Amino acid sequence: MTFTPHGRHLIAGEWVAGDATFPSAPATGPAHAFAVGTPADVRQACAAAAAAFPAYAATSRAERAAFLNTIADEIEARAEAITAIGTSETGLPAARLTGERGRTTGQLRLFARHILDGAYLDRRHDAALPDRQPLPRPDLRLMQLPVGPVAVFGASNFPLAFSTAGGDTAAALAAGCPVVVKGHSAHPGTGEIIAGAVDAARRRCGLPGGVFSLIQGGNRAVGESLVTDPAIRAVGFTGSLGGGRALFNLCAARPDPIPFFGELGSVNPMFLLPQALAARGEAIATGWAASLTMGAGQFCTNPGVAVLPAGPEADAFAATATAALSAVAAQTMLTDGIAAAYRQGCGRIGATPGVSSLLAGPAGPRQAAPHLFRTPAAAWLADDGLSEEVFGPLGIIVTVTDATEMLAVANSLHGQLTCTLHLDDADADTGRALLQVLQHKAGRVLANGFPTGVEVADSMVHGGPYPASTNFGATSVGTLSIRRFLRPVCYQNLPDSLLPEDLAAFP
Repeated sequence: MTFTPHGRHLIAGEWVAGDATFPSAPATGPAHAFAVGTPADVRQACAAAAAAFPAYAATSRAERAAFLNTIADEIEARAEAITAIGTSETGLPAARLTGERGRTTGQLRLFARHILDGAYLDRRHDAALPDRQPLPRPDLRLMQLPVGPVAVFGASNFPLAFSTAGGDTAAALAAGCPVVVKGHSAHPGTGEIIAGAVDAARRRCGLPGGVFSLIQGGNRAVGESLVTDPAIRAVGFTGSLGGGRALFNLCAARPDPIPFFGELGSVNPMFLLPQALAARGEAIATGWAASLTMGAGQFCTNPGVAVLPAGPEADAFAATATAALSAVAAQTMLTDGIAAAYRQGCGRIGATPGVSSLLAGPAGPRQAAPHLFRTPAAAWLADDGLSEEVFGPLGIIVTVTDATEMLAVANSLHGQLTCTLHLDDADADTGRALLQVLQHKAGRVLANGFPTGVEVADSMVHGGPYPASTNFGATSVGTLSIRRFLRPVCYQNLPDSLLPEDLAAFP
């Protein structure tokens, strides 16, 4: 099928034009005009979500699973058109968009299977003990319930898997919460076609219009209005630290504060231990270069820092990484603004005392070429700015004098999405000491690999202590992400006839 965006918002099942428009800025192909979102649009969508919440929250797990599977079906029915508009807007290759579409539909279907099982409800029952002394115990039952309408912010770097029908939307819908999406201005046409797929699934499943809405961006007031609307009960966000923190503060300042689940970025450090470095340092350097430049480095799990012992093997590692990165051509970035921020970040890192530049490739206005820097641990520890994320294919090699200094670097880290250990059997003692630190710094710790692949599974954690995310107890990937949009309710001495069906059937 072919697709030409009409540029409207989707509000409670109706396509709504705006009073003003903004132009898209595609990497290739024609630009299109899209309605600028307004606070009035947000109020309408949120009111519809609030009206739909009681009915949608009352649907059975089987009904919600069918809805998720139908969304996946509708997305696949638009596969070629989604890839075409997605590649045009973002500059990402078709193979990447195809894979990301599979991840998007896969997580929808995974969540459908997960809620059918019912374990996510965390149902509990403490039977009454009427004869207990000195006081009897009442009958207590617990179950998780949906929190209410959820606001979701589309992400620039994942136009499918973290945007309109991505992980946050899928988790909220699985939990029984209506969703209002604030589309990302970097890929408004992609957001529109996916919104059409969600709405078609909603209609096929006979659900209220307010279960899902998409408000296009183009105006900062859209996001501010969305997180402060009284109907919204939680927020899912993937984006920059500055933007996410501003929205987090608005959520906290509401008369009724609500949770803001923001994934804000990470430098994802790798620690190369001595024996692993000696045995396969060059192979690790080559793999690092590939991971660092994947998708122009525009992954939140991009491993931007390599920490390793100083010496000849570190020199060989740096030389191999430099050669591998030199062979990577400049790549198109998602937006002009992201490319400009990358160039600014490279300049900031390069101007830091104690930092030497190993590679600084040329690039065009919307392109990024790999940059590689090297610094001793003393300079790293002296300047906290070196640990701030630069979104793009930038790497920093940090050399340490011994295991004690490597531990000092680990202890200096802020919250991370991931930390990686490259180690061999002879490195076990140092690895064990590092793990005791890193497991408190990151949501995921991995060994002898690269963190850019985030498996959508029951055991995955994509989150971490601040600033990696605003809620260290949550994940935005995997089935545990559904729990963000649920809250526990205890029912005391209620007769079975009044209990929710899922709880009444629980022994």
